[in-house]
Amino acid sequence: MDLTPLVKPGLQVVERYGPGGFRVAGTIYKTPILVFPERTLEWPGGVLSEAGLAAIVEDGAVELLLLGFGRRVAPVPAALRQALKGHGIAVEPMDTGAACRTYNVLVAEDRRVAAALLPPV
Repeated sequence: MDLTPLVKPGLQVVERYGPGGFRVAGTIYKTPILVFPERTLEWPGGVLSEAGLAAIVEDGAVELLLLGFGRRVAPVPAALRQALKGHGIAVEPMDTGAACRTYNVLVAEDRRVAAALLPPV
């Protein structure tokens, strides 16, 4: 099922993902990325830390962060989970494919979501 017709024009949708990177709203990214409904940023080094995810907190509108860990799921460090929770952000780790699909569904529902995505290698 193609979800892109359900998304308001101008919102960021993950169109493709693979070992070589991502295509989001027509733009190719060959690095880890942070995807918000209105914009997509490179995620330098894909660092899973409070500093590495500062753009998520600074956005101020994110209530749910989907973490795409590549082909495998990894636990989120408790300290990072607590720090994000302190900013009102819940964290859901999953593989990158699931994170991309879930993000697209939630952005189509106009939810306050973001995704931090590592290429699946």
